[in-house]
Amino acid sequence: MIEHVAEPGWIDVEHYLTDVVVRPDPAHKRALASAVEAGMPQIEVAPNAGKLLKMLVQVSGARHVLEIGTLAGFSSIWMAQGLPDDGRLVTCEYLQKHADVARANVDAAGVGHKVDIRVGAALDTLPTLVGEESFDFVFIDADKENDPNYLDWAIRLGHPGTVIVIDNVIWDGSILEPARDEVNAPGIVKALEMLGQDPRLDSTAIQTVGSKGWDGFAIARVR
Repeated sequence: MIEHVAEPGWIDVEHYLTDVVVRPDPAHKRALASAVEAGMPQIEVAPNAGKLLKMLVQVSGARHVLEIGTLAGFSSIWMAQGLPDDGRLVTCEYLQKHADVARANVDAAGVGHKVDIRVGAALDTLPTLVGEESFDFVFIDADKENDPNYLDWAIRLGHPGTVIVIDNVIWDGSILEPARDEVNAPGIVKALEMLGQDPRLDSTAIQTVGSKGWDGFAIARVR
């Protein structure tokens, strides 16, 4: 497994940007604190990334969002805040205990009426969404070995113009040496290859540094 190590300077800059530019509200801070209190892994997106997701939802004009990987609902809150009041976010969470924490957080943030939390393996949940309204925006941040499967479902459940964001696509540079993490890195690499080769997509990827170490995200648009 990869150990994600962050340089002190990266963290200091991230904290500065969070305080000066991003300015999370109490609902975001509550979600982070609740995850710690519940003993959940500290793997949510950084605040500046959460704000980016909100802005991408707004810029894309999305009204119907799909999230794969809820955790404590930190990113769910950001994206729901970017939706119009009658917008909808469907988020897939594997564990009921995480879903319970997330439900309390989205409700406390005043966006609970927009958020539909589906509990269970995402690959079991996603087929049940076929036939519902297509998604305008999809955020993938779950088990990395299934990234290619999630990406395929994102395309199938979307439409031309749907925006797809995949988190953790650099994974401490292990995409160049997948043997460093034989569980996660091969799935990430396969998803990146799909982003570049699938004729249904137009894509790019950006590497980042911060409190989550050396990582990055990919963004694609369904053709």
